[in-house]
Amino acid sequence: MNPLQQNIKFGSGFPTLLRKELLRFWKVSLQTVAAPVMTALLYLLVFAQVLEGRVQVYGTLSYVSFLMPGLMMMSMMQNAFANPSSSLIQSRITGNLVFVLLPPLSYLEIFGAYVLAAIVRGICVGAGIWVVALLFMPLWPVQPFWIVLFAVMACGVFACLGLIAGLWSEKFDQLAVFQNFLIMPATFLSGVFYSIHSLPSFWQAVSHWNPVFYMIDGFRYGFFGISDVSVWHSFSVVFCFFILASLLALKLLASGYKLRT
Repeated sequence: MNPLQQNIKFGSGFPTLLRKELLRFWKVSLQTVAAPVMTALLYLLVFAQVLEGRVQVYGTLSYVSFLMPGLMMMSMMQNAFANPSSSLIQSRITGNLVFVLLPPLSYLEIFGAYVLAAIVRGICVGAGIWVVALLFMPLWPVQPFWIVLFAVMACGVFACLGLIAGLWSEKFDQLAVFQNFLIMPATFLSGVFYSIHSLPSFWQAVSHWNPVFYMIDGFRYGFFGISDVSVWHSFSVVFCFFILASLLALKLLASGYKLRT
């Protein structure tokens, strides 16, 4: 068996690590799933009261309907980022990271377990928000394929970023640098709460350099069949960003970056 085949072989350690990461967030689902759903609901209630009827998007589409997919995607991405990053930080601080490193796990298996668990958490949060949204409005998919595709890719991108942040950070305040100066600005300035066509031309151009904008715009297309840019363009940008983030995370894991020091 050549080295590549050894790396991609999923032995007994992979499902064990995956199960551990899934149980880690599911055991406290009130905090990791229910709390983000409640936060999105509060955003919805506040913005519905303040801006409904005052902001027009895509012609006849109501602002609350426009807002909901953005809130879903924002919550999914934030939670997908939080899952691997917080897991690695906690393992490093408590000293049990060694139990992940001691078994004969390849770096691809470690990557797959952390990223898949993060995607599952993100999807659970998004599904929960959608179910709650149905209590307030009819929000039925027009193109379900694009919804699932962009949800998985966006969660995958932020899972990789969370993995990178967790490897780099040695304590929670370093992790907060990623969250406060990268994740939050990128999500809030990506069209969650507005269509970029409502912005001045300069800020529209800036928005097109934000990959999170394409994640949200493509996801929103799946619900309404309408978007600010071509859905294929959004897919291309998000897919390329996912590949880049995955390669960087894999490179760090393969080199043992800050794992054995």
